[in-house]
Amino acid sequence: MKEIIDKISSYNLFNYLFPGIIFVIILREITKYDLVQENNILGAFLYYFIGLIISRFGSLIIGEILQSKKLKFIKFADYSEFIFASDKDKKIELFSEINNMYRTLISLFCLLLFSKLYQKISDWLNISESLSYTLLIISLIILFVFSYRKQTSFITKRVATRNKENK
Repeated sequence: MKEIIDKISSYNLFNYLFPGIIFVIILREITKYDLVQENNILGAFLYYFIGLIISRFGSLIIGEILQSKKLKFIKFADYSEFIFASDKDKKIELFSEINNMYRTLISLFCLLLFSKLYQKISDWLNISESLSYTLLIISLIILFVFSYRKQTSFITKRVATRNKENK
């Protein structure tokens, strides 16, 4: 267990585990959904996974909305420029990690709001628990398919940037 804890980076801690724990605690307080685990090991894995979902939602939905051409709330640097600058200034990675944590926290609060709204709607429409689980699984499949596509795009851009540097 100590080896696992030693391998958890600050990024994993603040962008997955911390938001997962906060989400579960607040969710229990504001809805009828209770995901708190009595078993700490099982809980750590569940909270980490929930945090991963929150982070992916933030990356795919919140990040895209905030940088959309209509909203123009944020503007990212060109990816190849980011890679080059990160090699020169190691603090950029720290700032990027903090930036991602803020996006994940925005996502956490949005998903808490959606959970509360879903509870109200499902109670009103009398949606069964079985259908709720099915909708959740379908949503997670869609979320991770798009996450996979986005991560593959990052890898491709990074390879292309490194290959340009070596020519």
